[in-house]
Amino acid sequence: MEYRESSPVSGARASKDGRYRIVFSTALICVILDQLTKLAVVTWIPFQHGIPVISGFFDLVHVRNRGAAFGILNRSDIDWQFWLFVVATLVAAVLIFNLTRSSRFNRVLFLGSGLILGGAVGNLIDRVRLRAVIDFVDLHIAGWHWPAFNVADIGICLGAALCALCLWRSSGSTGEGKS
Repeated sequence: MEYRESSPVSGARASKDGRYRIVFSTALICVILDQLTKLAVVTWIPFQHGIPVISGFFDLVHVRNRGAAFGILNRSDIDWQFWLFVVATLVAAVLIFNLTRSSRFNRVLFLGSGLILGGAVGNLIDRVRLRAVIDFVDLHIAGWHWPAFNVADIGICLGAALCALCLWRSSGSTGEGKS
C-alpha cells in the first residue's frame, strides 16, 4: 500500500514557503496591467470605435461587456448579472485562498491561481465602477470574429490552463494502475 500525505499544510508552514507571496504578487501584477491597459484604451480610443493593428486580423477596440465571457448575459435590460459576477468573484477568491493554504507547494499552481484571482479582481473593479467590463482585444479572420477580451480575461484563461496542467500532471503521478 502506498502512503500519500493528504493532510492540509499548516498555516505557519504555508506562510513561510512563499505560496501567498506568489499568489498575491501575481494577482497584483495582473490587476495593475489590466487596469493600466483599460485606462489607455479609455484615454485613446473613443467608445465603440477601434484602431486596426493587423489589417483583417487584430484591432484594438473600446467596448463594454455587462455579461460574462463571450458576451454571455451581455444585456442592458437585466441587472441581476452584476450581483452574480460579484458573488462569483468572491467565491473564487475564497476557493483560491483555501487551495493555496491546503495544497502542497507548487509554483505553477500558485502562479495560475494568482492569475485567476488577478483577472477576476481586475474585471470586478470595472463592474463596480462601470457596471460593465472594458474589453479591447479584437481578433477576427475571414469573417470569423472572436468576442473582444482584455488582460484580465487573458489572466483568467492562462491561470486556468496552468491549474488544469497541474491537476492533470498530479493525477498522472498518483500511482494509478500499480498494485
